[in-house]
Amino acid sequence: MARALHDTLGQLGYDKLLEKTVSALPDAKDRLAYVANLTEQAACRVLNATDVAAPLVDDIENGALALGKRWDKLFANELGVEEFKALAEETRAFLNEQLPQKTRGTHAQLTEIMMAQDFQDLTGQVIKKIVVLAQDLESGLMNVLIEVLPETKRTDEVASLMNGPVINAEGRTDVVVNQEQVDDLLDSLGF
Repeated sequence: MARALHDTLGQLGYDKLLEKTVSALPDAKDRLAYVANLTEQAACRVLNATDVAAPLVDDIENGALALGKRWDKLFANELGVEEFKALAEETRAFLNEQLPQKTRGTHAQLTEIMMAQDFQDLTGQVIKKIVVLAQDLESGLMNVLIEVLPETKRTDEVASLMNGPVINAEGRTDVVVNQEQVDDLLDSLGF
């Protein structure tokens, strides 16, 4: 049976397509593993940068709130001269030292998050190549199925299969949406 299928595919001219597909599948698996690896690395970089930046932002917020409350006391005439001098010195240190240091640290982590997104360009190229391979494989397999289909089973529905998958099936009745419907369609075609 396998030999008959092989000979038939050769007679139909699909043997080269099958050879190309068989040689391309291991490469496609390696490419998908590469995409998964880069995506995982980028996710880890983003999460790590977020873990570093979050406390910096919290420190800025907490420092600003604490200073703000103390300034509110000053304006309510609840601070003495010495307390005012201490508040002014702490505010100056916060604005001149702590705030710039923490904002630089936060900026560095935001830059890290941005740089972690560089994987998208590389993985996008790889994914496009795999999509082309999948489309070629699908087209070839559909051609094989239609070629070997008895004339009595060929209908407009079968011909419409060559249009490819429907991305948005909403409002359409001519679209299969689950494996059961696919099985029913193949069964009605004699497969």
